[in-house]
Amino acid sequence: MSRRVNPICIDDFMNRQLTERTDILECAWHKRQQEDGGHSEDEETKHRDGHARGDLEEEEYLAPPAPRVKTFSIGDDWKTRERSPNEFEHISRWRALTVYLSWVTLIMFAYVREFLRNWGLETSHIKIELGKQKHFVPLFNDFEAVYQRNCYVRVRDVFERPIGSTPGAKVSLLDRYTEDGGWTFKFPGTQTEVINVGSYNYLGFAQNKGPCADAASTKINDEGLATCSTVHENGRSISQARLEALVAKFLGVNDAICFSMGFATNSMNAPCLVDKHSLIISDQYNHASLILGCRLSGASTKVFKHNDMKSLEKILRDAIAYGNPKTYRPYKKILIIVEGIYSMEGSISNLPGIIELKKKYGAYLYLDEAHSIGAMGRSGRGVVEYWGCDPNDVDILMGTFTKSFGSAGGYIAGSKKVIDHLRVASPTGYYSSPMSPPIAEQIYKSMSIIMGFDGTNDGEARIERLARNSRYFRLRLKQLGYIVYGSNDSPVVPVLIYYPTMCGFYGRQMLARGIGVVVVSFPATDMTEARVRFCVSAAHTKEQLDTVLNAMKEVGRETWCSSFSSHKQLYEKMKIEW
Repeated sequence: MSRRVNPICIDDFMNRQLTERTDILECAWHKRQQEDGGHSEDEETKHRDGHARGDLEEEEYLAPPAPRVKTFSIGDDWKTRERSPNEFEHISRWRALTVYLSWVTLIMFAYVREFLRNWGLETSHIKIELGKQKHFVPLFNDFEAVYQRNCYVRVRDVFERPIGSTPGAKVSLLDRYTEDGGWTFKFPGTQTEVINVGSYNYLGFAQNKGPCADAASTKINDEGLATCSTVHENGRSISQARLEALVAKFLGVNDAICFSMGFATNSMNAPCLVDKHSLIISDQYNHASLILGCRLSGASTKVFKHNDMKSLEKILRDAIAYGNPKTYRPYKKILIIVEGIYSMEGSISNLPGIIELKKKYGAYLYLDEAHSIGAMGRSGRGVVEYWGCDPNDVDILMGTFTKSFGSAGGYIAGSKKVIDHLRVASPTGYYSSPMSPPIAEQIYKSMSIIMGFDGTNDGEARIERLARNSRYFRLRLKQLGYIVYGSNDSPVVPVLIYYPTMCGFYGRQMLARGIGVVVVSFPATDMTEARVRFCVSAAHTKEQLDTVLNAMKEVGRETWCSSFSSHKQLYEKMKIEW
């Protein structure tokens, strides 16, 4: 006689079991296992790995790292020091509605001007197809073209500004003017020197004089400017080989590989790590290079809310519980992709929480430290050091040399098995040139200074000065009443101005006051979150930062944009010291 089982009871039982095994807040499963004297931690980890990673066969290149290599120590004082939280103050719904109305008005006028051009009532500077090509399928989206012609071109003068000097604390901009609404520019041949708060020159190594510049120029005489071939055809330069060894030592991992382009480091190598049987879990504000890499990989991609551990855990839990909906089988690999510092938000990733979830669910972690390497941590080793984490807990450490090191290119570091796989499988080894020797030497020298190999404390002083500048500048902006996103420890300082029309106004008004800034709007940000983005540098003096702050104060008074923050009273009487 068969036993009758209530299906509702089975569902309740399965839900309870799933919740017990995946609730990271209560950790009920682990607690019960310890009380019952169940499996050891190693056996439990192995059991979890079987769900997310599958059998680690030879094609599973994202294997756990080889024996740990640690070339530096993080003091207890650094691990326990207070860290500034990420702040995202939001405006009221009424204010957000007015921002949307400004967009509607802007788009309406754009289509009115399109109508006037089509009927010959306004001079048209648009490049159009030949008459015999009118029946061709359009090469680009019609709305994007309308937006570009009528919105972007009108404020084009605040973008794409050509420079005529080294982008240090100050930079010389080539003067230009337009007589046709931004379609073309004329150059009178003069230059204007401005305070540069738009470049990613975090540690101030963008110099044309000094030890880094001297070493790079000397390397031209020794190795030339380029190898004129790919890595697999003619090999890499001696300078690049030395740099890769130093990067691995700097990060405290087994091996590293360097590339000549930072964007391609993400977009071309992510497809080498996952395939269509894998799942990528990506932060919603990840960089375009990471998004392109996810698309090229063919893997399933799910997006979690920015820096939200509950959202990330829910996706991990569901991925393990339900598997791949296309094949109805478990995912072979789950790869979490996050950034160290988010370039538009100024926020710092919650690396300890992500590592905890990664270990619990047996997933892999890809960390993009483009904006954090060199700029964060007591000795410049990024958010891994900032949080006091073990670099070997991150499977893929990625970063670029265009920010803190004043050069170009990118790197990927991790276990030797992963790096050996990338040396063979990465398309960059077949279709792009290796690093230029003087560029590699610039990075090698600046990194050596950061590590103190030059016998001075110059690198340590730059890191400390950057931290002081970042915190001082951020708090003073909040004191003025501006809404500033991100953490006070971040050198990326986005100031929210919300209205798209304010981008052109702020860019022009700040330039008139001798300040070169970056203004950003849709589609690089959300439609209601246009902003002015400052990048603080160790090369900036307190006097230069005060000049920028005074300019922001003046422009804010003219536009009432400094009255957005409802937390201004918290900083009005605060004594802010540099």
